[in-house]
Amino acid sequence: MTTTEPPSAPASGPAPAPAAAGKAALRARQVAARRPAYRAELADGTERFFEARRADCPWCGSDRLRIRLRTTDLLQHKPGRFVLDECQDCAHVFQNPRLTGEGLEFYYRDFYDGLGEQRLGGVFGTRTAAYRGRARSVAPFAAAPVSWLDVGTGHGHFCETAREVFPDTAFDGLDLSEGAELAEHSGRLAHGFRGSLPELAPGLAGRYEVVSMFHYLEHSTDPVRELAAAHRVLRPGGLLLIEVPDPQSRYARLLGRWWLPWLQPQHLNLMPAANLRRRLGELGFSVVLEQHREPHDPVDLLAACWLLLDAAAPREDAPWLPGTPPGRLRRTLRGAVFLAGAPVLLLASLLDRLAARSAGRTGLSNAYRLLARRE
Repeated sequence: MTTTEPPSAPASGPAPAPAAAGKAALRARQVAARRPAYRAELADGTERFFEARRADCPWCGSDRLRIRLRTTDLLQHKPGRFVLDECQDCAHVFQNPRLTGEGLEFYYRDFYDGLGEQRLGGVFGTRTAAYRGRARSVAPFAAAPVSWLDVGTGHGHFCETAREVFPDTAFDGLDLSEGAELAEHSGRLAHGFRGSLPELAPGLAGRYEVVSMFHYLEHSTDPVRELAAAHRVLRPGGLLLIEVPDPQSRYARLLGRWWLPWLQPQHLNLMPAANLRRRLGELGFSVVLEQHREPHDPVDLLAACWLLLDAAAPREDAPWLPGTPPGRLRRTLRGAVFLAGAPVLLLASLLDRLAARSAGRTGLSNAYRLLARRE
């Protein structure tokens, strides 16, 4: 399981072009190889993947909860129904009931790795402009940090780009998957640590001048524990850079379950900026920068349209889906749906870019960024 950001925009769904026929055949073989194991695992249903429903907010303890959203897995289409509750006192949004460890392993499998690795690896590898902007947000407060730990680093793509901004900085990465180790071997990271930050923090105490968490906290079962661990590995005066989806974005209400950053069932906790600022203060940090326009990723309308088309089209073959694999007719119909929807996707993309110019002022920003100093 990896804890990193979701794709900026879902990959296209039409049938593969002739040049991609070899990859399509390889994927078909991989799907067929995984199908027996998935079907055996799902024979007993999905109930064991969920904890008991909790009656209080995991952020503030209030019992004044309301259902914010009911949805399904709109990207992989794995079976299960998911509920997000919102605290009426602090506005924290959280998955309830939450996935168990077994459930997290099941729903993450073949998303960032396995069947999904090549597709998402390509997405993350092309986001250099966003990575550069993240790194530059630190520059006014730390001109030349010696050491930087990127938590939830995936395959280390951010660190590779951030080195252009800070060429003398040693970038380490940490992830639950083997991606951090692979990134070290490829030279993207000086050191790649595999594991969780709270578990590894005692051995890394006081080592880093900067710790970054990009679209990481929302995946965590205990965000406050992660923040406390970050405090531990930072030197006094060190900086913690956080970027997360903004559950108070107007797009979140306008688009409902089709808003991509809900990303169910992976996102377990979504914190309003005010909540995170207060908690950082309680843990011994002072927030020195808050940004809403800069971290906004202009894909909300495009992604929502893509998800709607994907829901209407016949499914791609996947080992967890019931029934027989799709034949030529179903594959052709899927391609036809996306071909017919291409003008809508183009228009949505244009509207996204127009709205991005004022996303911070209008409350449409789908993410926010905080930079906090360890006192």
